[in-house]
Amino acid sequence: MNYFIQIFGCQMNISDAQRIAGLFDSQGMSAAAKPEEVDFFVAIMCSVRQMAADRVFGLEQRIKLIKKNNPKAVTILTGCVIESDKKRFEGIFDRILNIKTLGNWPIILDLGPNLAENDYFRILPRHDQDFSSLIPISKGCDNFCSYCVVPYTRGPLVSRPANDILAEVQRAVAGGAKEIWLLGQNVNNYHFGKINFAKLLRAVDSIPGEFWIRFTSPHPKDFNEEAVLAFAQCEKATPYLNLPIQSGDDAILKAMNRPYAVKTYTDLIKKLRAAFKNYRKGLEREIAISTDVIVGFCGETKLQFNNTAKIFREIRYDMAYIAEYSQRPGTAAAKLFDNVPIKEKQRRKKAIDRIVKTTALANNKKYTQKTVEILVDSVKNGYALGKTRSYKTVKFPVSGYPAKPGDIVNVKITKVMAFGLLGKICDEK
Repeated sequence: MNYFIQIFGCQMNISDAQRIAGLFDSQGMSAAAKPEEVDFFVAIMCSVRQMAADRVFGLEQRIKLIKKNNPKAVTILTGCVIESDKKRFEGIFDRILNIKTLGNWPIILDLGPNLAENDYFRILPRHDQDFSSLIPISKGCDNFCSYCVVPYTRGPLVSRPANDILAEVQRAVAGGAKEIWLLGQNVNNYHFGKINFAKLLRAVDSIPGEFWIRFTSPHPKDFNEEAVLAFAQCEKATPYLNLPIQSGDDAILKAMNRPYAVKTYTDLIKKLRAAFKNYRKGLEREIAISTDVIVGFCGETKLQFNNTAKIFREIRYDMAYIAEYSQRPGTAAAKLFDNVPIKEKQRRKKAIDRIVKTTALANNKKYTQKTVEILVDSVKNGYALGKTRSYKTVKFPVSGYPAKPGDIVNVKITKVMAFGLLGKICDEK
């Protein structure tokens, strides 16, 4: 038997896919090259925005083709699935399974005996890219942001035992991982016994080996002084952070149930930047910061949007993931009046994008003619794509150099753009 997994959404869903693949592999199954010729088809859903849900509904034609080729094929939907969508999905998929019950899937799907360990975290993942490993440290969320369904679909925050996390990191590093991503819907709210996120970060940093540490997605309210200090002092922790702001207006943040003020957020950014200047050297003294923001949230006035634009100019982000607000049934915000017209949401999105392009380009100019370490992601047609430690995308020619995914190479930057760098391989460090 074989299977195909289609992923929608974030890195947590990619991590889910790796554990589903590991489970299926343990049952003697193999990954299929083509999604239309499978025994099991799994779609991992994201429900953050309505658009994400709509993409899953778009699978209906593919599933009909799968059934035509193999009437006995089983189609499965998992991930973040809200109750109000289940009836519509039941007409498309054979099974809608909770990802938290992954250890029970062998029984549910008649694959074989139940796993001895039915804990989601203890299912060994299959990493298609051995050089980059996604390590979940917690699941679920207690925050109940008014626009978000994660607490309803993933449940309350549950932190994983620290020893299990460290063991998985050690296995990944022993297997050749050069990049470790610590994952959680609220990653820096990790707490297991006496181990909090800062202590866990230091413990991962102390594991022998040459590898980079990244993490996502943190919440501003949980980034305390201890975590700021640990982040800056851990040498393997890369100087990049995605810190969602969601809005630059206090009234909108309150409506979103984001329990921090704009000043609290900007003060945190200042603390992070100061800590990296104190404890890092060279280019790493300037931490690269990206964010998530929602424009056109319920009731957002032009003045409130302008407050967000002002904060973007002040903080000078390196990147931003900009979303136009879309109503999701089952969330607290669904009871609010979504009164910002679509065209106005689009205008606001473009305005923020213009600001970010300006600040990102200015931030990137410091890389001109500098030599940086690049972790190669892919090689194609004589060029490699990779990331700096600060998560900048770099493209460079590899003619005459046997570069491959997972290599860390020195590249001299010859040209900078807002969201990318160009360079050439060199021996200089």
